[in-house]
Amino acid sequence: MRSAPVDMAEDKWTECVRSVRGVILDMCGVLYDSGAGGGAPIEGSVEAVKRLKASDLQLRFCTNETQATREKFVAKLRRMGFEIDVSEVFSPAPAVVSILKQRGLRPHLLVHDDVLPEFDGVEKSNPNCVVIGDAADNFSYQNMNSAFHVLIGQEKPALFSMGRGRYYKETDGLKLDVGAYMKALEYACDVEAEVVGKPAPMFFQSVLNHMGVQPQEALMIGDDLVNDVGGAQQCGMKGLQVRTGKYRPSDERHPTVTADGYVDNLAAAVETILKHRGQ
Repeated sequence: MRSAPVDMAEDKWTECVRSVRGVILDMCGVLYDSGAGGGAPIEGSVEAVKRLKASDLQLRFCTNETQATREKFVAKLRRMGFEIDVSEVFSPAPAVVSILKQRGLRPHLLVHDDVLPEFDGVEKSNPNCVVIGDAADNFSYQNMNSAFHVLIGQEKPALFSMGRGRYYKETDGLKLDVGAYMKALEYACDVEAEVVGKPAPMFFQSVLNHMGVQPQEALMIGDDLVNDVGGAQQCGMKGLQVRTGKYRPSDERHPTVTADGYVDNLAAAVETILKHRGQ
């Protein structure tokens, strides 16, 4: 049974779909909800990904997931039934590792234990910057204070945040995300974090480059109005928000970000995309 169509003016929606060559999907809150046992797929999302892959559209996955390496993350999603390859997934950890090596920086890591292998090739002795991710239970006072001491001891403190989300949804409810802790360190150290991941323009552009499409030819689908949809729009893409994951009804009355469309779920979006492309 197909899901209901998106809420978007028909002419605007049709125009968007007919010019699209690539689709970028957020993952947590769009494909699945995280939680105990690895989480659970959102109804219809496994089939929706299969339909997109069978179409003439380029498809990539863009996530701020920093609680696992890409390999472990993709393996978890494949166990849920998703047909996804590591090469199709863009996440912040590999991007921030590249930046650290380019700039000769040695990070103090405030991250989840399961993402530490991403940083195996990075020099970490005598740290001169801080990298923060979704550290979950590692966000203790002691660990936050250790990161604070590294930053406050630098003449020009450098703080890298893998995403800046305020919260995300797990199967048992909403959870604080990395952005809340990023803001605490920014305030304490009078420093502005460099965000690596959504909504950073360079992060979105790296996905577009990989697909070989222009921003106006791409469509972003996410559950985070500001970081998924707003970030994509700032790069020149169209952005749809799903009413799953961290979506809140108040998002549709947001004072500064308005999605190009709101959809009940990924299945509804894919149905409309393919219908208007005659597929």
